[in-house]
Amino acid sequence: MTRGDGISRRRFLASSIAAGVAAGTLTPFEALADGRRRRGHHHDDHDDRDDHDDHDDHDDHDDHDDHDDHGPREFGPIAPVPDRSTGLPLLELPAGFEYTSFGWTGDRLERGEPTPSSHDGMGCFHSRRHQLVLVRNHERNAGVPFSPYAPVYDQAAAGGTTSLVFDARRRRVVRMYASLTGTLRNCAGGVTPWDSWITCEETINGPGDGPLLREHGFCFEVPVRGTADARPLRALGRFSHEAIAFEHDGSAAYLTEDRSNAGLYRFLPNRRRRLDTGRLQMLRVRDAPGADLSQGLTVGEWLAIDWVDIAEPAPSGRRRDVDRNGVFVQGRVQGAARFVRLEGIWTGRRRIYFTSTSGGSARRGQIFELDPRRQRIRLLFESSSAAQLDSPDNLAVSPRGGIVLCEDGAGSDRLLALSRRGELSVLARGNVRLAGERGFVGDFRSSEIAGACWSRGGRWLFVNIQRPGITLAIRGPWQRGGL
Repeated sequence: MTRGDGISRRRFLASSIAAGVAAGTLTPFEALADGRRRRGHHHDDHDDRDDHDDHDDHDDHDDHDDHDDHGPREFGPIAPVPDRSTGLPLLELPAGFEYTSFGWTGDRLERGEPTPSSHDGMGCFHSRRHQLVLVRNHERNAGVPFSPYAPVYDQAAAGGTTSLVFDARRRRVVRMYASLTGTLRNCAGGVTPWDSWITCEETINGPGDGPLLREHGFCFEVPVRGTADARPLRALGRFSHEAIAFEHDGSAAYLTEDRSNAGLYRFLPNRRRRLDTGRLQMLRVRDAPGADLSQGLTVGEWLAIDWVDIAEPAPSGRRRDVDRNGVFVQGRVQGAARFVRLEGIWTGRRRIYFTSTSGGSARRGQIFELDPRRQRIRLLFESSSAAQLDSPDNLAVSPRGGIVLCEDGAGSDRLLALSRRGELSVLARGNVRLAGERGFVGDFRSSEIAGACWSRGGRWLFVNIQRPGITLAIRGPWQRGGL
């Protein structure tokens, strides 16, 4: 595709709503704005306030008002933009946007060890005035733990998390340190309502599956300040975790599974702010036990759901043993629903949004919406082609109500913006080509863009480029494209 192609002007739902949707009914994203409207508190993304002072109104598609409903909202053509830190054109962005890079693979952490590679999921937290804390995953495999100064879970695993303090006023990182290591394939995760990061292992390998010394496939909690305790949260299940999202009061968590046979899970903790005990459950379509939700769905059609209990959330043994009696198998025999490769998940104001990276008839991706209050689920979008949307992975709902989507497809991956009104536009495209700069040589334009997360007021969007491993802070006129 050429830069500035037609996707930035194409109505997101125009080609995807099934013919069976009755004439005159609202399209899914229009329906989200119907009824409980209220005025949101928007901010000028170019003012001189520091991000600490931005108001967090938690608006999302469910009840956030559009202030300019006259015509499409889009960012416009994208073109290479130089990084404020290095001067390198690492991203293509629309006019009016800027960014700065930091936390590259190999950069020294505060105790001298190099920053590990394979940047992936990430959460953003507020600290003291002007400062934001990022907790960042590193999706690394078996090997040596990357830091001798962080808590270690398995001495034969090289994944984990690093924590970074970003000064929003000076637009630069002021501290970086290792916060957890010895874990495996830390893919995504999620932010808790009590301001900690849950990092998730995307594997069920254990002793006997290579050199590993301990079982993997767990979640770990990482505090905003300091380091984790390297204790697996076994009650959250042992499976190929991708991401997690919480209801705002912490009464439930929702977890995605990244496998070809995947479930959507709910965790009900026994105590608030404690994830060590509780009930793990798997989603079931109430009127269609055993449903396959990977294709054949009508966009916008609600399905009533309930949940089945998982008796053994953390089965022990090697991969083959876990496959035979894993959480998916336990739920499926009770009629729980099948998805395919569930990836990112994020909490809006009242609803939960999540992606299937290879779901749908074209196997290019689906976006779902879960309504916990009414216990129902619906398909919001199904991609018909790679040009439209190619393998959505991480996603993040902005405080103004739009959704940013990270692609993980075969070509040059993009960030896309989905407005409340159902319009999809290109926000950014990876453009990393290095000839020795920062010690790297190669064309990294096809590298996955991951870890999208917003600062509290939505002034900053942080993302990672997985290879060679770069973190970026982006700012600009977000509302122009419905973010």
